[in-house]
Amino acid sequence: MARLATHPSSDGLLVIQPLRRTQCAACRRGPLSLLVFEDGVPRCLDCADLGHLVFLPRGDTALTRRSREESGLSAVVVRFNRRRSRYERQGVLVEEAALARAEVRCLADAEARRRRRARDARRRAVQDARFAQAFAAEIRRLFPGCPADRAEAIAGHASVRGSGRVGRSAAGRSLSEGAVVSAVVAAVRHLDTPYDRLLMSGVPRHEARRRIAAAVETVLHGWRGAGADVG
Repeated sequence: MARLATHPSSDGLLVIQPLRRTQCAACRRGPLSLLVFEDGVPRCLDCADLGHLVFLPRGDTALTRRSREESGLSAVVVRFNRRRSRYERQGVLVEEAALARAEVRCLADAEARRRRRARDARRRAVQDARFAQAFAAEIRRLFPGCPADRAEAIAGHASVRGSGRVGRSAAGRSLSEGAVVSAVVAAVRHLDTPYDRLLMSGVPRHEARRRIAAAVETVLHGWRGAGADVG
């Protein structure tokens, strides 16, 4: 089989899900749902000697890994994400018999993997609860006038795993003062001022923040007993 002149990858052969209607340069079939590039032109899987492979969508890490281990020939399927300007993995192509063998292997230890996932989930839940408690305690230290239930609510919201919020940032995980204050300011902005209503009425974000800055400052002043510039 000719070498696939596709985008470089440490995973080996690449197959592309095209975004535009494309025909095979060899057999003229199309539009192609999957293609490879040889010598700079698109070819269908049959013409690229990959037509006997079956597609396994991404999502099951164990099945994907084992299918590739069992398969003498495999390829990674990617699609271009215009918004992120990069190719992203969609799944793999593997030999059908290899997929069947991988499925048998996964079924054999499915219960063990389920128990391991459950243990991991419990461990993460304990870690998250402890972190939220530490975050709330830091809020109360910086803002001793903040009600305990409010501090817990702010900490819980800011520290949700996978949320991308300030509590999950590197600064947030280290309980830096800047990150904790940012979480408190954001909560006050949304819950104690007309900020959200201003945004919904079409006021630009920076102008809306300017208008409610004094109201945010008033709440923070009451919670920590000294003025602060929240910007």
